[in-house]
Amino acid sequence: MAPKTSTNAARLRQLLARPGPVLLVGAHDALSARIAERAGFDAIWASGFGISATHALPDANILTMSETLEAAQRMAEAVTCPVVADCDNGFGNAINVMRTVTQCERAGLAGVCIEDNIFPKRCSFYEGVQRELTAPHEHALKIQAAVDARTDPDFVVIARTEAFIAGRTKDEALERARAYADAGADAVLVHSKSDSFEELREFAAAWDRSSSCVLVAVPTTYEGTSADELFAAGFKVVIFANQALRAAVRAMQDAMVVLQREARPAAVRDSIASLSEIYGLVGVKELKESEERFLPRPDPSPVANRDENNHHGEPVGDGIQVTSKL
Repeated sequence: MAPKTSTNAARLRQLLARPGPVLLVGAHDALSARIAERAGFDAIWASGFGISATHALPDANILTMSETLEAAQRMAEAVTCPVVADCDNGFGNAINVMRTVTQCERAGLAGVCIEDNIFPKRCSFYEGVQRELTAPHEHALKIQAAVDARTDPDFVVIARTEAFIAGRTKDEALERARAYADAGADAVLVHSKSDSFEELREFAAAWDRSSSCVLVAVPTTYEGTSADELFAAGFKVVIFANQALRAAVRAMQDAMVVLQREARPAAVRDSIASLSEIYGLVGVKELKESEERFLPRPDPSPVANRDENNHHGEPVGDGIQVTSKL
């Protein structure tokens, strides 16, 4: 596992060092991760929102670290591009965070993101939720613990602040982000639920740690802002966190309504993937090639044929015909 982890983390570091924005897209399972990679995204965001949704559960720290990690690991095994795990608040305090980082490294992930919501967190966009954040110095210690726990120096630690989500000021958001950067974070994700990019634009204009800590944006609510605009404003990484899941849900809903109404598969034929497309995604061609190389071929010799036709399990000796007793 260790070489794969190092390779994936190094690839993510290379992406962060290259010119232009780095585009991640949220995936919720191995298949969606593979589709994302083939679409040309730089890396995969193993979305906590999406993974929870595949369990038909809200994004509220209900899933355990093991359940979340298993899903993220399956993504990493299905693609060659880096996968970053959305680890909510690290599944506990700084000591829990250390184990989270260790397990994520072993699973072949390229990095983690840890937010300053208290446990149990609630999805940033749930309405009517009372928001409480971890004290800045406490979350900075979590980030320091995460950095200390990694064995691969390329493994990326992203600190996420929910200051704007909780209605705090730009000054507090900057104070928190600076504390996390100074604690060793490689990137800071500044989340926002505004339908305008202005508060994040102002934040980025005041950011003074860009040489050591890049900024990450998740344009879910300010969806009209392009990656190029975000990059020009100072955000190096852009995550399209949940659009793939939402697209899949809408497509399944539409297809099932038609299927239930029409009660014949041909009714949805033009709006669904062909079987050959699925075969291509899951590696049926590679399966057949491996079968050709490694599985024994049937022996056409007469003795082998008699063995195959001996359905009752009696031993067959040289020149002796065995009659089965019914």
